[in-house]
Amino acid sequence: MTEEEIIASGLLELYVTGSLSAEDSMEVEKAMAQFPSIKEEIEKIEATLIGLSEAGGQEASESVWKNISLATENIRTLHTAPKTRNWSSITGWAAAVIFMMGLGFMIKQNSDLKGKIRNINTKNVVLKERVLNSEIELAEATDLLEIVRSKDYKSVTLPGNQAVAPEAYATVYYNEDTHVAYIDAKGLPSPPAGKVYQVWSLKMNPLTPSSIGLLEDMETSERAFFKVENVPSPEAFGITLEPEGGSESPTLDQLYTLGMVSP
Repeated sequence: MTEEEIIASGLLELYVTGSLSAEDSMEVEKAMAQFPSIKEEIEKIEATLIGLSEAGGQEASESVWKNISLATENIRTLHTAPKTRNWSSITGWAAAVIFMMGLGFMIKQNSDLKGKIRNINTKNVVLKERVLNSEIELAEATDLLEIVRSKDYKSVTLPGNQAVAPEAYATVYYNEDTHVAYIDAKGLPSPPAGKVYQVWSLKMNPLTPSSIGLLEDMETSERAFFKVENVPSPEAFGITLEPEGGSESPTLDQLYTLGMVSP
């Protein structure tokens, strides 16, 4: 614990009254040797006990002084008390001890409560972040839904190449006016390590491919939905599997999907 946490924990009050276990007492003594303020705090607590005792009677008896001295050993030397027995003083000391033990318990309870409040606040922050992320994802999903339903975007289906990946498929939503396309790559298998999917805009006669983007981070993308811009007017779209970083021209024997753009 830090210096402030030790003072706020209630351990010092219990230490002065001799109510701590041997192990906890050793921890307090180590802290006292390390932090001068801990020793000062213990002396203040002792002074409070003395004041409470005097309020209940005259002077503390020799036996009470001896018990307090043992409980606060290594803190500082107490004044020698009178040898005459004074029962009203003993009663005052007993009340002081009970009071300090109760005070220590209340301080500890307060410290525990503050800890629980901090935990609740932390959980609330995490929950708010999750809610915010969910709202962002919902907004993005809504925007994508509007795009695929919009008349401004032409839907182009890209079936799988039977010779390479017959079960693969993809869909391109292409806006001829803005030259923006959205690639739905959910139907593509995860690329092997060191490989990436590359999307091509194709002119067919003669065959002229133009790279329009890489489908990167597919493993971490939940929707596998990608946006590409500056798409030249295509007659077809194709997706190939290329080395990481992409290629200047498509590797045709790794052509996964191909689809023609309807007039």
